[in-house]
Amino acid sequence: MDRSTYAQRRERVSAALRDAGGGAALLPTAPERLRNRDTTYPFRHDSYFYYLTGFAEPDSWLVIDASGHSTLFCRPKDAEREIWDGYRLGPEAAPGALGVDAAWPVEALDEQLPRLLGNQASVWFPFGVHSGLEHRVETWLAQVRAWERRGVAAPTALHDLTRLLDEMRLIKDSGELATMRRAGTISARAHARAMQQSARWMREGGGKIWREYHLEAELLHEFRRHGSQAPAYPSIVAAGANACVLHYAAGDTPLKPGELCLIDAGCELDGYASDITRTFPVDGRFSPAQRELYDIVLAAQAAAIDATRPGARQRDAHQSALRVLSQGLLEVGLLNADQHGSVDDVIDKASYRQFYMHGTGHWIGMDVHDVGNYLQDDEAPVEQPDGMGGRVVKKPSRILQPGMVVTVEPGLYVRPAEGVPERYWHLGIRIEDDVVVTPQGRELLTRDVPVAADEIEALMRDA
Repeated sequence: MDRSTYAQRRERVSAALRDAGGGAALLPTAPERLRNRDTTYPFRHDSYFYYLTGFAEPDSWLVIDASGHSTLFCRPKDAEREIWDGYRLGPEAAPGALGVDAAWPVEALDEQLPRLLGNQASVWFPFGVHSGLEHRVETWLAQVRAWERRGVAAPTALHDLTRLLDEMRLIKDSGELATMRRAGTISARAHARAMQQSARWMREGGGKIWREYHLEAELLHEFRRHGSQAPAYPSIVAAGANACVLHYAAGDTPLKPGELCLIDAGCELDGYASDITRTFPVDGRFSPAQRELYDIVLAAQAAAIDATRPGARQRDAHQSALRVLSQGLLEVGLLNADQHGSVDDVIDKASYRQFYMHGTGHWIGMDVHDVGNYLQDDEAPVEQPDGMGGRVVKKPSRILQPGMVVTVEPGLYVRPAEGVPERYWHLGIRIEDDVVVTPQGRELLTRDVPVAADEIEALMRDA
């Protein structure tokens, strides 16, 4: 995205400040974080900051006021540090490179912020995001108040900037969607590579033990070789019973013929995440019991995708998936109809939660669990199911609009338990794709990797 995109976003913030009676918004990027002794974790910018600047250096701040003026604070040029740590843009080059109106060395922050906040009606900054930020704002405001005898007015109100930026980020523009399509394609290739490698390893035999971390390495290789900067989140590679642990981290469990492997992994590309889950047979062929449950989850995902369209509620996808999953659980005997009743009874009492305990999707964008309100704020609260077998009064689910991007990820997770047919024990299955709401309906961003059981088997057979 070129600098005009970020300038337009900053102008939208300025317009919102004007509509609110004036003010200034300030926003830091994320800090560098120490990993051990003098080694830091790989730096990852703050998503809000990057959304308004496209600038990925640490120790940076942005200030925007209602007049449309933007000021950047960043690290100064330093020839010695650049030898060790790499190139710095510097405040002299920042206006030309980023389109901001002014730039200062970050060391001038405490001197300049009171000046920028003087005679502003209010201050907007992210609440509860950056440790110590509230204290720094109060320190700057105390300095402004000390100037009141000179005729400088201090801001009289504080506002949470994230509420404003969340609504902006929730609707993706064409440039953002193009990046997310590329991220989805890269991640899909990585999943296909992992499936095919698993099939090759099982065929080759030779006594070598292949483990979850070997598949993780295949994912990372594919991410990086196509230009992704990093995984969007720690990759889940869960073999066998590990697939029943929702946030399992890739470990050293061996891959065994006859078992399933669940991979939940996606790359981050140019600041935007992808998020795909596929479950496949390690040796390339589903057993009858695995196929039974897999087809239920796949049908649930199809129903949820069909419910993802403009004008529908964000929660409609979950309700559609629940109905299919509940019906399937009754049909295969994981839930006993004599005990649990009809599909409606299973949903009302949340009996399905023994095997499906999470939601069916979330917003995705710059963060894999992206920002945005899940409730429709301009509607009155109503009584509705709480998802735990009870009732709650709250606002209805958010109405979907074109440009919103969600994941759709139903699953089933079967642990050994009394009354649970043994043929299903230790089976964990989840299927997840990224879906953008369009004016006509929806577009799937991550279907360059097979999802139907027959197609997965064919891909692995042809490896």
